[in-house]
Amino acid sequence: MLILNKTTGVFSNLSKGKIYEFLRSFNIHPGKLFLHKLVLGIETSCDDTAAAVVDETGNVLGEAIHSQTEVHLKTGGIIPPVAQQLHRENIQRIVQEALSASKVSPSELSAIATTIKPGLALSLGVGLSFSLQLVDQLKKPFIPIHHMEAHALTIRLTNKVEFPFLVLLISGGHCLLALVRGVSDFLLLGKSLDIAPGDMLDKVARRLSLIKHPECSTMSGGKAIEHLAKQGNKLHFDFKPPMQRAKNCDFSFSGLQHVIDKMIMQKEKEEGIEKGQILSSAADIAASVQHTVACHIAKRTHRAILFCKQRNLLCQSNAVLVVSGGVASNLYIRKALEVVTNAAQCTFLCPPPRLCTDNGIMIA
Repeated sequence: MLILNKTTGVFSNLSKGKIYEFLRSFNIHPGKLFLHKLVLGIETSCDDTAAAVVDETGNVLGEAIHSQTEVHLKTGGIIPPVAQQLHRENIQRIVQEALSASKVSPSELSAIATTIKPGLALSLGVGLSFSLQLVDQLKKPFIPIHHMEAHALTIRLTNKVEFPFLVLLISGGHCLLALVRGVSDFLLLGKSLDIAPGDMLDKVARRLSLIKHPECSTMSGGKAIEHLAKQGNKLHFDFKPPMQRAKNCDFSFSGLQHVIDKMIMQKEKEEGIEKGQILSSAADIAASVQHTVACHIAKRTHRAILFCKQRNLLCQSNAVLVVSGGVASNLYIRKALEVVTNAAQCTFLCPPPRLCTDNGIMIA
């Protein structure tokens, strides 16, 4: 709790008066009876301000989310103080919308759950500060949530999945493989040794200036790569997947990104264009990059499945791989993972796209 107090002390900027005003805005329904415990989940770990109310049976009663993508596209990436300010401007409205949609007043909540790590410290502080002030005013229990554990367990909201199962979390900030043995019981099998796959795809998209491409101007970097890759030849450029001889389940993307950067620079010289202009081969580069990233992720995941099966860490007859995180919404990468799970006689499961990216539901 010491860490939580330090964080809120640094980042708190909501007065008690504002919290009282927020609570007074709700109509209390004394005759209404909820049969199940209700949890408000709040997520502000990166660049999405999200909230949701979920009951103990897994029913989503209401949710709301504010995405900062459009703002960060203009700045070429997430700037932490900008993300913090946008969270501050939107958190009260988002929580209010989630509660209103669920027809639940704050006093009817059983607990408040909030992401406390990992993530951007400035962003996390906003959600934590708001939550702890609500907890203090309402005298409700506070549940600190690990962001990656929430992603890992989201599948149990939509599918009947028994422990243990293997989870692959791939996003703009994270890349890890873990055996999920129970709630808060994880065995880490592999992680990225440098940057995350989503971060790499975003950087390649920025280097290709895809925001200037008429079809990609409103898309995030990863989405732009996936969109443009459909028009390109994935075998046009021969990028080698990293760590092909490494006898573990770790990942690496920074070396691959360096190779791609050098190749883009070379193509710019060949085409006689300056940095910031669109290459004629942009679609082929996007397709080749996506294909190489998919192969790397699939191969490392295949090693993890085989390891778990050999050590009897997964059920031999009903092994399950769950894939979640923002990059899991990439259909090409998802298809590569399905090929691997089919070959390994393993069930492939993925939450719906809206639950793969950051959201309040997984926190609640």
